[in-house]
Amino acid sequence: MTAPTFEGILNAANLLSAKLPRTPAWSYPLLDERAGRRVIVKHENVQPTGAFKVRGGLTLLAGLSAEQRAAGLVTVSTGNHAQSLAYASRAASVAATIVMPATTPEFKADAVRALGASVALVGASMNDAATYAASLAEQSGAYFVNPGNEAGIVHGHGTVYLELLTQYPEIDTLYVPVGSGSGAAGAVLVRDAISPSTRVVGVQAAGAPAAYRSWKSGELVTADADTLAAGLATGVGFATPQAILRDGLDDFLLVSEAELRDAIATMAHDAHTLCEGAGAAGLAGILQDRDRGVVRGARAGASGAGAPSTPGVAAFACTGGNAGSAELLALAKLDLAA
Repeated sequence: MTAPTFEGILNAANLLSAKLPRTPAWSYPLLDERAGRRVIVKHENVQPTGAFKVRGGLTLLAGLSAEQRAAGLVTVSTGNHAQSLAYASRAASVAATIVMPATTPEFKADAVRALGASVALVGASMNDAATYAASLAEQSGAYFVNPGNEAGIVHGHGTVYLELLTQYPEIDTLYVPVGSGSGAAGAVLVRDAISPSTRVVGVQAAGAPAAYRSWKSGELVTADADTLAAGLATGVGFATPQAILRDGLDDFLLVSEAELRDAIATMAHDAHTLCEGAGAAGLAGILQDRDRGVVRGARAGASGAGAPSTPGVAAFACTGGNAGSAELLALAKLDLAA
């Protein structure tokens, strides 16, 4: 496996500038008031697949050899990674097969088929589907795209945070959702290169803590994944992002299902934005810090910065707007009057 680099993110940014528009990022007064500090939201939900992962798919496809493209791709996913690879493969005229668990909602499979990829519904879990996908790739000679361990995907996902920190250098804390950890790893690489005083805080669902436990223990951990946030529901730690996150994250938060639902509803109410669970996870981390009275600011020791005495500028990416039924129900049931 090739280790991701900041140079790779810069190259991805050059590539993507001709394929995707820069997504908007700004603040909302109601959201700032609720969070108790200024919050900048980057809207990856407006990407053509509804999520930031399209950046990774396009970057990965661009880096494959002619032989790899001719052989086609196989990957495993239940959601945004699947659509990302399908979208990028169609753009590059490459055959793609997406393996999904048999329990995947039909609308998700239909979204992938609509982008031109083949769908194989196999097994009762992501682990079953992943085992089948790897076997299928080996038998067919297709290139197996590991959702968490591809440097090209980390490079593409890192461009989210290159855009954000370039546009808003005053950001002192980035809250980054963690599923496989590819986006968070990209955020760390960008922070280290252009904004060393910025803290990067990972946020994962408490019901799917594999990446968190891997980060805490220093070992790749397998754990059950039971959360409404499909983009956070990874059951294993991935080596490539964990190698970057281990020393790069300033903190790592676990948020409950109730906190995710509250963040989804808050985004709809305060920022006029439909978020899926993973897309609202960064805000869930911000609100958890607010409730715990945690004040974050510039990193201690970076450019002479010390411990903050007042809240600084927080930011997160709404990484996706492909909400499923559980996330949509959050909008109907929560009262945000308080």
